[in-house]
Amino acid sequence: MTSPVAGPKYLSVREHLRRRVASLPEHTLLPPEPMLCAEYGVSRITLRRAVDGLVADGHLVREQGRGTYVTRPAIRHEYRESFVHRIAGFNSVMTEQGAQVGTTVLTQRIVPAPASVAVELKLDGAADVVQLVRLRSVDGTPNHVAHSFLPAVLYPRVAEADFGEGSLYEFLRRDYGADLAHARIVVDVGTAAPEEADLLRVVAGSPLLVVRTTVRDSDGRPLVHSFSRLRPDVSQVEFEVSVGGR
Repeated sequence: MTSPVAGPKYLSVREHLRRRVASLPEHTLLPPEPMLCAEYGVSRITLRRAVDGLVADGHLVREQGRGTYVTRPAIRHEYRESFVHRIAGFNSVMTEQGAQVGTTVLTQRIVPAPASVAVELKLDGAADVVQLVRLRSVDGTPNHVAHSFLPAVLYPRVAEADFGEGSLYEFLRRDYGADLAHARIVVDVGTAAPEEADLLRVVAGSPLLVVRTTVRDSDGRPLVHSFSRLRPDVSQVEFEVSVGGR
């Protein structure tokens, strides 16, 4: 198995299997459990725990007498950022689920860092940031408005790049070799302002989920601060926490 990930073994196996089944035709049967256990060098309990997660996510189906085979998950309009085995943003995860992700760039400019953003990014009061605001949709339904802020001195090209599609995180990795290693996520509740309500097709004053994320490098330096304001009727926020390597 290549590219093992840190953390519990079943997470590494599950991630490798997820990528594997994504490339297989629907209804393809997986090899028998003993063969997979030997291939990944894990116990049957570890393998089943990995497969259980993929069954729950709709990537695999178990059928008595037939085995475990590949399926395609129903589109779930969830806001999902994964920090268990990688840092992957909304676009990457939803596209992997088979969803059609739409992006409209609303704001893309260099501005003085707002006070709250300067605190999160550990910038002084005179620093500039790149402000990127995007309306994200899934299969044509507005899902959330994402506000991202990055130190302009580190990532000036973010102010000019085309973010009508694709992932900001992948852009940072590809163009800057950014070390997106850790993240802190805070979930809160807000209400939709009139202009925001029009974008999300909800009534002004409707409740919204607010997800604030600060991504840091391996040395703890903040690289990106963002907050997304989501329609709760088409969104869920998913976390997976592992304690003590288990």
